[in-house]
Amino acid sequence: MGPEERGCLKCGNFNHHSRMPTKGKKSTKPAPIILITNDDGLTAPGIANLVEAVKDLGKIVVVAPDKPQSGMGHAVTIGFPLRMHRVHLWEGVESWSCSGTPVDCVKLAVDKILHRKPDICLSGINHGANHSINVIYSGTMSAAIEASIENIPSAGISLLDNSIEADFSAARIFTRMIVERMLSTKADKHLCLNVNIPKGNATLIKGIRVCRQAYAKYEEDFKERKDPSGKKYYWLTGEFKNLEQSRETDVWALSNNYVSVVPVQYDLTNYHLKNKIEKDYTW
Repeated sequence: MGPEERGCLKCGNFNHHSRMPTKGKKSTKPAPIILITNDDGLTAPGIANLVEAVKDLGKIVVVAPDKPQSGMGHAVTIGFPLRMHRVHLWEGVESWSCSGTPVDCVKLAVDKILHRKPDICLSGINHGANHSINVIYSGTMSAAIEASIENIPSAGISLLDNSIEADFSAARIFTRMIVERMLSTKADKHLCLNVNIPKGNATLIKGIRVCRQAYAKYEEDFKERKDPSGKKYYWLTGEFKNLEQSRETDVWALSNNYVSVVPVQYDLTNYHLKNKIEKDYTW
């Protein structure tokens, strides 16, 4: 596969950089600290597979919600106490359960558990896609973006399979590949990657593409129903609509069996529109 299909953020090629030191080679550098969180909760299979994929690449510290927090976006807990307690889920991995949101987990991890910024932060592996417009709603991505705000290079990782019995073998392989690259390349302190991995066997995945976010949205519908007492309630449903067909987008990459990697940022300024307004408007 060509360089355009396997990209680091600077040159588009994962293959030409030197690899991480292999086992047996001594290094005087301290092991990197890798903070792991998610939005599906501490007991979700996705976070266990993320730990498994990277556990020998540094000192792993897990701080994750004690219950599912999907769709929480960048919510933080205000007006209610937050609680954390130590749990033992993986041998040799420091793990904490948090009563708050994914963003709360990152904030508390840095301030109260690590007492310093980790070398990188990983969020996931999410059950289900976080491509395109999903990045706005995603608790997985909001945790990664919060790390980026705190000058911690980060990645949110999602698998396009919502099943609790999803096969994470391909996700482990490509997650490790990307994390190795993050650790071996000097990263911008605000680096934040939105990584989505197609469903299916790793042998069917064609490679990695660095993409932009697709222009897409949900056509939403609230189903009106009645509870046993006759009171109305509403259940959100909707259909994802891709509104462009460009080969540069994450939606195209995933539909063509590539892993998509989209660099994202918390600055929401529309600079093109800013320049236009400055020219066209008088105040």
